[in-house]
Amino acid sequence: MTMSEQVSLYKEDLELFADNNDKLEYLLEYGKHSTKLDPRYKTEENRVKGCASLAWLHKTSRDGKLILEAEGDSIIAKGMLVVLLSIFDDRTPDEIFAFDQQELKEMGIMELLSPVRQQSLEAFLQIIYGYAHEMREVSA
Repeated sequence: MTMSEQVSLYKEDLELFADNNDKLEYLLEYGKHSTKLDPRYKTEENRVKGCASLAWLHKTSRDGKLILEAEGDSIIAKGMLVVLLSIFDDRTPDEIFAFDQQELKEMGIMELLSPVRQQSLEAFLQIIYGYAHEMREVSA
């Protein structure tokens, strides 16, 4: 499934809900089922700086793809990380750079987030694109 197809699935799901509280509850439900990050990866280097709560993002690569693991300490961060990882994990740098970030706004999650949480999302995206850039440089 492409990144855009994954976003479309979330968008379709979110459109089923009448109000933003129900949409937010949908995201929080993902947070209840998030995975834990190995404690050895909860380092200052992996901390998502600019995130409203504590969150860590660990990267590796396999077969030219960026492999991501993350954990947040709040339920909303956990839910957002599950959604974002399902979009960005196991992708090549080319896939990530070809993805139009506007699709995230069109998905309908931005209006659910406070301005501070929107900044957290931006911080997460900057890290992802930085990782993709690093991978591109290494393979060049």
